[in-house]
Amino acid sequence: MGRTESRVTATVLATKIQLPEFMKGICTAEKYRRWVDRKAKTHMRRDRRRGNATALLSNYKAAIHLAVLRSEGRDAYTGLPLRWDLISRYDNAASRRGRGAYKRRFGDLPTVDHVAHGFGKTDFAICAWRVNDAKSDLTPDEFFELCQAVVDFKMKQSD
Repeated sequence: MGRTESRVTATVLATKIQLPEFMKGICTAEKYRRWVDRKAKTHMRRDRRRGNATALLSNYKAAIHLAVLRSEGRDAYTGLPLRWDLISRYDNAASRRGRGAYKRRFGDLPTVDHVAHGFGKTDFAICAWRVNDAKSDLTPDEFFELCQAVVDFKMKQSD
């Protein structure tokens, strides 16, 4: 973590998480803080189950908030805009009824992706649900290689 990022993390931890500028008019500060809290708890629990005994909720909240700020509302891997209006709207019962059609409506829902797979530095990227689903447990470089292979194959078929 760089010196500037360390100062920003300390500031985030010392103050209440504020709604990013790009989200104003899209969702409330309270809804955003609840989303950050839920995502931090989910990732922290998962990392602890995987053996990261040093995972701290405050660090996860700060890292997720920093990732959101870095995103400026866009997917970290595609650069496409995310649908921040969809946070906290997914309904599991409706998903079971609507199946794939329901889930596709949430493809651009912002999700939290582990950059370091839960060990070492607490680092996240914000990306669309469909992108996170496709990336799965790949590193960013492995994911980019896979995407390039898909594009290369498609281009060869088009010739």
